[in-house]
Amino acid sequence: MPIAVAFFEHYAYSILFLWVLVEQLGIPVPSVPLLVAAGTLTATHRIHAVPVMASILLACLISDSLWYFLGVRYGSRVVKLVCRMSLEASTCVKKTEGSFNRHGATTLLFAKFIPGLSTVAPPIAGQTGMPFVRFVAYDLMGSAIWAAAYVFGGRFIGDFAERHTMLIHLLTRFGVLLFVLVVLGFVARRIWSQRQFLRDLQNSAITVTELKNLMNMAEAGDAKQPFIVDLRHPLDYLPDPRVLPGALRISPTELEKHCHLLPRDTDVVLYCTCPNDETSATLAKRLQRLGVHRVRPLRGGFEGWRDADLPLVPYDEQKPREAAPELIEATVAA
Repeated sequence: MPIAVAFFEHYAYSILFLWVLVEQLGIPVPSVPLLVAAGTLTATHRIHAVPVMASILLACLISDSLWYFLGVRYGSRVVKLVCRMSLEASTCVKKTEGSFNRHGATTLLFAKFIPGLSTVAPPIAGQTGMPFVRFVAYDLMGSAIWAAAYVFGGRFIGDFAERHTMLIHLLTRFGVLLFVLVVLGFVARRIWSQRQFLRDLQNSAITVTELKNLMNMAEAGDAKQPFIVDLRHPLDYLPDPRVLPGALRISPTELEKHCHLLPRDTDVVLYCTCPNDETSATLAKRLQRLGVHRVRPLRGGFEGWRDADLPLVPYDEQKPREAAPELIEATVAA
């Protein structure tokens, strides 16, 4: 038996606990291949399914509880930190906040199956004020469903391999190499996707200085006032409810649904508070494909504008918008 396999069998429960704990704390080391491998080895009866599941659930409980309490204490700041670590920042906040809006605590039942939602769900649960006992109950159920799917999926592979001697021989000899290749391929794909996204953002975004100059030109009558949209989630308004001058609060879903009502004769500028401006950049690309060509994400988002000491104003819910009144009426009605 290869030394690596023998080593894993001897320390399987500790390795599983530490690996899953590290992943759930936000380090991008995928644990699914390890869960499948552990499940496969349970067919040999050298390790056992119950302590395998217990090790995984304990790791999830510790890491998720830590993120929950950090979410209670630090709110959106820790959520954005987790998203930056996850390699799924382009969808991380949007997916999770949207899921909590639609499904509430039941989001935790399927969160671990969705990249970009798994690690960030616990701090958002804390940020929303979910009671800890309720959080633990749903989180443990979700962790058990996630772990069982892969561990017992691996057990099925192991039982099949036990009946085919050549296959079990290949898995024993090359299983560690296959595991390493899968992990490296997984991480490489995530990194490449994120870098491609950031390159696209760099090419299409408008800087805070460019936007301020455009607004100054509009005030002087030399240009048309840009149509500015605040895409922040309601949870993100809590630390600072102000907006850029003239900005309208519209959810990404409603803006995309009613994109045909967006003005075509002026620049449409989108901003958010998500890591690397993911929400605004992703939505800008979608709107461009739908025919809204003069749409750009604001580089640095709300924080970039604020940190540049540029003006912010209280949001007036009653203030009419002359640039696209049909859009405002449509989104409010929706």
